[in-house]
Amino acid sequence: MNRSTPHARELGDFLRARRGQLRPQDVGLDPGGRRKVTGLRREELALLAGVSTDYYQRMEQGREVRPSDDILNALAQALGLNDKECRHLFALARAARQPAPVNTDHDRERVPDSTRRLLRLMATPALVLGRHLDVLDWNQMAEALLGSPDDYPPDRLNMLLLMFDKTFTDPLTCPGWEEQALEYMGMMRTAVAADPTHPRATAVIGELSIRSAEFRRLWARHNVREAVSGSKTLRVPQVGDIDLTWDTYPLPGNPGPVMLVFTVEPNSADADRLQILTSLHATRSLDGRARSR
Repeated sequence: MNRSTPHARELGDFLRARRGQLRPQDVGLDPGGRRKVTGLRREELALLAGVSTDYYQRMEQGREVRPSDDILNALAQALGLNDKECRHLFALARAARQPAPVNTDHDRERVPDSTRRLLRLMATPALVLGRHLDVLDWNQMAEALLGSPDDYPPDRLNMLLLMFDKTFTDPLTCPGWEEQALEYMGMMRTAVAADPTHPRATAVIGELSIRSAEFRRLWARHNVREAVSGSKTLRVPQVGDIDLTWDTYPLPGNPGPVMLVFTVEPNSADADRLQILTSLHATRSLDGRARSR
């Protein structure tokens, strides 16, 4: 019997999730009577892609098949994948064709000194995220906006863990929480595609899968994100709501950390609120240092 590889299993999970999100009427098929499965049946998708049901079933089961690029293109078209999802499909399939690497780099990620200096010079909130969304470094404006990372043990400083920690982010009071969580999950999916057995990914995903039904629901969507940008509103008790735009910028390494940068519209009420918040934080920090002397 062929042995499944981690990349092949991830490929099978991705195909199964995407098939489950398609309805027969989405692809011009008659839904017929009562159906036992959510989404398309395997044989329906195999027919649309022009492959045998047995071959497609082996792919979903993570068994060692080596689909050609033509088959992958046919599957992508049948599933209606976007460009990012297509690249993810091909990356998983090509990795599944290769022998598992004997030595995999699981060294602790480090932030270059030049990047640390840049963070301190930036006049906007910014932080550095590792490939599995660990918070590796931050500047004072990010601390003013998001709170002090010193309040959490180092192994808890992970944006995905924090998104599901109500002491940090409460979904009931955070506008756009689900979309933000999906963005971070998409980044984690991309990291898992590169190395499905990485112990940090296994630890973070495993913990959240056990303790959060909401995480399990959203993770099962198999959303993919390569680079993230967007907008969000933060409700800050001291100054009120702040509307921010956020972008990620890759740092050296493959895969490597990214810098997450928050910005506000210049000369806006949001800019004023952010400046007031930063000043309040600086004052508290000075008072705290004075009391500790």
